[in-house]
Amino acid sequence: MCRVCGKSQSSSRRKRKQKEKIWEEYIWNKQTRKQLGRRYQRSSKTIERVLDAHEITEKIHRPRNIVAVIDATYFGRRNGVLVARDPNKKENLHCHEVFSETKAEYQKARNELESLGYKLDAVVLDGKRGIPSVFKDMPVQICQFHQWQIVRRKLTTKPKLASHQALLSIGRRISKTTEPEMKKLLNVFEKLFHADLNEKTYILGTKRWRYTHAKLRSAYGSLVRNLPFLYTCQKYSKLHIPNTTNSLDGSFSVLKMFLNVHRGLRPDRRLKVIRELLKC
Repeated sequence: MCRVCGKSQSSSRRKRKQKEKIWEEYIWNKQTRKQLGRRYQRSSKTIERVLDAHEITEKIHRPRNIVAVIDATYFGRRNGVLVARDPNKKENLHCHEVFSETKAEYQKARNELESLGYKLDAVVLDGKRGIPSVFKDMPVQICQFHQWQIVRRKLTTKPKLASHQALLSIGRRISKTTEPEMKKLLNVFEKLFHADLNEKTYILGTKRWRYTHAKLRSAYGSLVRNLPFLYTCQKYSKLHIPNTTNSLDGSFSVLKMFLNVHRGLRPDRRLKVIRELLKC
């Protein structure tokens, strides 16, 4: 305040710092709009306008050769985000909204990374069918933990039939064996339980049929189909390819913990918060 004329003014720099502080408390301190409104003596609508006006700092990319872990996480039936991460540097490089995991979405992530100057030496995926074809010109590692989850989900943890128990025990060895040994185990399983794999049940009074042990066939088929991609990390040891997508799964757990505080966000606001949390 000027002591002569009585006029007062506030520093624009101080206002800017306050707005940045509001954003930081909203994101990292998990403060809601009402809590921030009480603290700064502003209405929720004013806080909302401050948050909407905040501009995220653009990520500074350092193009290089990378092994990329690419996976998606969902916040509803058709609301998700696909993220690409460098697990060796523990750095998120790209994210965009998705409604379902299709080859087009993974191709979009790859194109974006390559347009930024990154060169993909290898990728780690979660095992969605058809996705490895997007990266057929490079080594592809399918997450061994996701593969085990597929087998466990199909067979349950306490199966009663001998064939189901045998395949479950093979699934438990995914991370403890090599590709030749796993191939040998699956061949032996197929010979021993060929009848169970191909047993058919006819619908009474019709000529229509279905496989009696459809889930056993599904689990077995998944192992056989993904076998060429389960041990890529052993074939290319110099690239330091992780055998799981755990690097991203851990980030997703933290991401959802922060987002749960701000449930009900509009899709564009949620993506803004996600980009800030993931730093991409």
